[in-house]
Amino acid sequence: MKKIMSTPKAPQAIGSYSQAIKVDEHIYCSGQIPLRADGSMVEGSIAEQTEQVLVNLQAVLEEAGASLEDVVKTTIYLTDLSDFEAVNEVYGSYFPKNPPARATVQVSALPKGAKIEIEAVAVLE
Repeated sequence: MKKIMSTPKAPQAIGSYSQAIKVDEHIYCSGQIPLRADGSMVEGSIAEQTEQVLVNLQAVLEEAGASLEDVVKTTIYLTDLSDFEAVNEVYGSYFPKNPPARATVQVSALPKGAKIEIEAVAVLE
């Protein structure tokens, strides 16, 4: 059964999509950009933006009864691949053991001028 997940602890969708969809024990999280729950953008460094994105993902996962430890795959979208090392440092602190599979791609632009977006898939055991 498909269930729409939504939490006020993460920014509300800025388009026609859900924060996440839970199907049985699978959770498909939409991409998160560095918006605070109130909708304001984190304008700081790529490290600060990455931190906010991961806080958002964590909040959405918690609403679905999961945690970052349940994440099996992420896709990171960066507007500048030279930010990879700084992103990886913050990202690694959120996935200290058994990190998920991951792809990182450079894109020409992201919504609201964000430097990073991360989407995730989690599986509850």
